[in-house]
Amino acid sequence: MSLDLKTHFVKYEALVHIVDGVFERVKKEYPKEVFCREKCSDCCYAIFDLTLIEALYLKHKFLETFSGKNKNDIIEIADKTDRALVKLKREAYKQVKNGTDQLEIVGQMSQERVRCPLLGANNLCVLYEHRPITCRVYGIPTSTSGVSHICGRTNFIQGQPYPTLNMDKIYSQLQLLSAELIRDIKSENIKMHEMLIPVSMALVTDFNENYLGVKKNG
Repeated sequence: MSLDLKTHFVKYEALVHIVDGVFERVKKEYPKEVFCREKCSDCCYAIFDLTLIEALYLKHKFLETFSGKNKNDIIEIADKTDRALVKLKREAYKQVKNGTDQLEIVGQMSQERVRCPLLGANNLCVLYEHRPITCRVYGIPTSTSGVSHICGRTNFIQGQPYPTLNMDKIYSQLQLLSAELIRDIKSENIKMHEMLIPVSMALVTDFNENYLGVKKNG
């Protein structure tokens, strides 16, 4: 990835800092409810996608951190994980085509357990300092499209009033950052900011200028 995206990554890190602050405030106010601790890897089996800015940032930090055999081993795991996710999503798509209720399908997908390729053998994230926002907020109450979510390992009680992080606003900010990036690199793929990319795919993808649709000079 030869493009200089430093300015965009700084903006993304600023959003991460805000989100981390929200998590820490909730954890401080509800120390008995927040279960998050070292080697609790429940969130590392959740299925979720990254916005473009997050995928580019994660791949950048991955390449900065790993090389040689270590890098290749993780990419090999990520490739296997990505194929498993494609299979799951293909089955979900078939169910949609067959008329299955989409909320039911989402519920089924949320029950699937797919190990993140960045989860090490010691049950610790190998890229923890640069983990995505979804991972950072997993242990506190969140809401998406008006539906609340809590980690099953926390002591928060479903239905009780707690400070809740509105993920729709976070996703909007992430898409805005992605759109600004696509604009600034003069990509021909003007809707690329709408892409959603699994962690596994982000690790195996070469986000070069051709992939990002950057116009060639002349």
